[in-house]
Amino acid sequence: MTWLKYLLLPPFINVLLGVLGVLLWRRMPWLGASMLVLGVGGLLWLATPTASHWLRAGLEPYPTVPMAELESTQAIVVLGGGRDYQSPEFGWGDAPNNATWRRLGYAARLHRQSGLPLLVSGGRVHDEERAEAALMALALKESFGLEAAWQEAESRNTAENARFSAALLEQEGISRVALVSQAWHLPRAVPEFERAGLAVVPAPTEFSSPPPAGWRAWLPRAYHLRHSSQALHEWLGRSVYALRAQLFRD
Repeated sequence: MTWLKYLLLPPFINVLLGVLGVLLWRRMPWLGASMLVLGVGGLLWLATPTASHWLRAGLEPYPTVPMAELESTQAIVVLGGGRDYQSPEFGWGDAPNNATWRRLGYAARLHRQSGLPLLVSGGRVHDEERAEAALMALALKESFGLEAAWQEAESRNTAENARFSAALLEQEGISRVALVSQAWHLPRAVPEFERAGLAVVPAPTEFSSPPPAGWRAWLPRAYHLRHSSQALHEWLGRSVYALRAQLFRD
């Protein structure tokens, strides 16, 4: 999966197409020109608010979670979304990245509305000193005044988030959870948790914003390229998970 991310996602794939286009220009002008246009033009298109919104909106089928749904759940599970290394402003060393902070903020709101206990899930992807779950628990305590009831600190991806969290919660007799993550991530995360044996109430946050009106909807910006790249990463992840499920299903 790692090499696929670097090879197939922007900006690397766009640069590769552009370089190949230039190299093929003289020998095969039509092919070279097509690859150059596809690489450069595709990069510019992905950087527009229109493309960013279109790619992300298709990943967000779940609505906001109703309070009535929370009343039937037993815990809130918050998935780690990554870390920032050596963040000096908090004094903790590493700290949760922006995606994880968004999840923690929404989980804190849901906890205060429902009183449900919190489980934070995330391990060490690159053998870091602290697991992501430990950073999330620290952020909850220091910034929101909340204690995480459980820390799942071994997982390195969404499938492991689900498997290890389910095993931990099973020991507590918990079988139904609210699952907090970005709206675009939950369609991949929810089936993993269900396969792990949990009943899941999706609790999405950070929905895609519609593009502005008029010509600004087509104005390329690095901000929108980042969101488009994230959406393509998620589409790729879904494809890999679906293929894996087909190949290894019982």
